[in-house]
Amino acid sequence: MISLETCSSLIRRAYLCVLLGVATVVPVHATNVLLLGDSLSASYGMQASKGWASIAEKELIKTYPDFRLLNFSASGETTGGGKARLARLLEKNEVDVLWIELGGNDGLRGYPINTIRYNLSAMVKMGKDKGIKVIVTQIQIPPNLGKRYTSMFTGLYPKLAAKEDITLMPFFIESVAVKPELMQADQIHPNEKAQPIIAKEIVEYFKNYL
Repeated sequence: MISLETCSSLIRRAYLCVLLGVATVVPVHATNVLLLGDSLSASYGMQASKGWASIAEKELIKTYPDFRLLNFSASGETTGGGKARLARLLEKNEVDVLWIELGGNDGLRGYPINTIRYNLSAMVKMGKDKGIKVIVTQIQIPPNLGKRYTSMFTGLYPKLAAKEDITLMPFFIESVAVKPELMQADQIHPNEKAQPIIAKEIVEYFKNYL
């Protein structure tokens, strides 16, 4: 026969296990990702609701109800423009992760590599100074400006990520950029059919990241 003292002890242990079990599944913090990008992230040529950012956020919320993608991307944005806007955006929004997807317009216009690097570094510092985690997307550009410039441009992203100890995301439209049928007439921007494909890759990336 189990004594009253033993029974009480068992009940206390079971109650504690239930409490611990519940505690492990209760979300304690939202994840707000601020995306600062260019036309690749700004639903260029289509409604915002059709773009990959909107699709990906809706899908991620199914697994992470408190996930929010604050998309402040703008078509034509450069690293200089992003740097000028970022301080105010960080001031006015609660941000856990800063995601920078910029540099493509700088590269297409042949801006100096040192200028691009400086602007990206400045944005990384703004995030770090506020205790925000930072992701920088690798950007690829056509080889129009020559092999040397293209190589220097492509190489600056992994070097920056290593130096600043931040996360480097692969070029997220790479899988669709090589398929003309998934690109708009300019062959630079993914079309509407490509958006769910990009969104799926972003969802998988953030599920691993989170």
